[in-house]
Amino acid sequence: MDGENIGLDLVKEEINTLHRQTKIICTIGPASWDEEGLAILMDAGMNVARFNFSHGDHATHQMVLERLRKVAEAKSRNIAVLLDTKGPEIRSGFFDTSVMTKLNLVKGQELIMTSDYDYKAVDATKLACSYNNLATDVQPGQQILLADGSLVLTVLSCDVPNKEITTRVENNTSIGERKNMNLPGVKVNLPTFTEKDVDDVVNFGIRHGVDFIAASFVRTGNDVRNLRKLLADNGGSQIKIICKIENQEGLENYDDILEETDAIMVARGDLGMEIPSSKVFLAQKFMIRKANIAGKPVITATQMLESMITNPRPTRAECSDVANAVFDGTDAVMLSGESANSPYFEQAVTMMSRTVTNGEIARNYNVLYQAIRNSIVAEKGPLSKGESVASSAVAAVLDIGAKLIIVLSDTGKLAGYVSKFRPAVATLMLTPDVSIARQAHGLTYGCHSILVDSLENAEELIEETMFELSQSKMLKQGDKIIFMAGRAASFKERMMITTLNEGKSHGRFVKTGGMFFNRGHILGIQGKK
Repeated sequence: MDGENIGLDLVKEEINTLHRQTKIICTIGPASWDEEGLAILMDAGMNVARFNFSHGDHATHQMVLERLRKVAEAKSRNIAVLLDTKGPEIRSGFFDTSVMTKLNLVKGQELIMTSDYDYKAVDATKLACSYNNLATDVQPGQQILLADGSLVLTVLSCDVPNKEITTRVENNTSIGERKNMNLPGVKVNLPTFTEKDVDDVVNFGIRHGVDFIAASFVRTGNDVRNLRKLLADNGGSQIKIICKIENQEGLENYDDILEETDAIMVARGDLGMEIPSSKVFLAQKFMIRKANIAGKPVITATQMLESMITNPRPTRAECSDVANAVFDGTDAVMLSGESANSPYFEQAVTMMSRTVTNGEIARNYNVLYQAIRNSIVAEKGPLSKGESVASSAVAAVLDIGAKLIIVLSDTGKLAGYVSKFRPAVATLMLTPDVSIARQAHGLTYGCHSILVDSLENAEELIEETMFELSQSKMLKQGDKIIFMAGRAASFKERMMITTLNEGKSHGRFVKTGGMFFNRGHILGIQGKK
């Protein structure tokens, strides 16, 4: 049971966030996108930099990306880059600005919505909508939400020949032009990937070597297959796909999407417009659990520390929300406006780091491991060879008190298996692939990465790791360490338990390839009890 490890001493104790295992994704924006701001984000705990392509152009994003990579190299950080697509959208129309600049609506009045997007509103009786099939796809009695739910309309009638619907306004409000619209429960007939999305993926994402594509409004597994083909056809097959689940159709097809994708984002903003707000937490738990069993990283996003856009401290409810996402099993949490537009972006990342770390410490890792393993076997059957080796390593941490798991991998797959079983200590992955290093550091729970020249001669890599651990005083002589290797390493798919010794330097670690051993900025890796 979560919380059984908590006592008053833990409540009063100052938390050490260097033990943090949950990853933090930070949206980059005007408040934080200069070199100083990016450095602050990294030092505060950012693992992934999110570029939101709903805003900005390629030239602006490229300048920010160049600054990000310059700062990351100077700090020896394997910071991953996530391109978040805009996706399809439905928006309300324009006004005749010579007559009005705001649409003032009164509860109970009727409002006609037309699919004639050339129409410009002149009063509060009629408004355009960008969705051509509006009158065909909605039904009387259904609700329509505008401007993030600040305006609620109920459909009264549909005039299909004239492509208009008549609605009743359910609340007093004023809105501006081109506000976002949601049609809860409607299967919208729009392409998942727009021309802009394809251009952003091909001409920015692939060209500049981003690590993740977050695909907005994914509704079926076929959407994922189409995106993967687009990546492969344009030389971007190494980019990992994150599917954002933002509507009911995506939830209904979740199993198919999960099988095809590399990771999941629980995008609670639009999801909360598409299903009742009181159901969002259930959808979150449902999606996280299934992703955990599948071994796919899952991100919890939207309004996690929303109040910190304008305040230096979050609400207590927000911190509880973040901690509950950790208890649910999230691999990563995401900041949006809190890190992009807030003067308190450093405080937001610091608060996020402290909160998830407190959530992690409250766990009983023995019970957690057994629950995860039993659930996987019950739902998926016997473990694969890689899963079995990883499971044994995580069990050994609990049984013998090992202080660190070290994985040699050129794909990151074995490190992902280890993460799946939620070890009580950090995992350090040695890899020769910079993209794999960034992806693992970015989204693989509890995993840090170091670039090496190759995985040949694993014995040298083991000796060099021992040397760095000894020199940095991260562990003490005699501490137990678990070494594992994937198929590409010279001792493939094996697990070896050893004790820390002085080791020997062979010059195998790549300069600026990771900050795990950096003197003076050492990551704590003592396991939780």
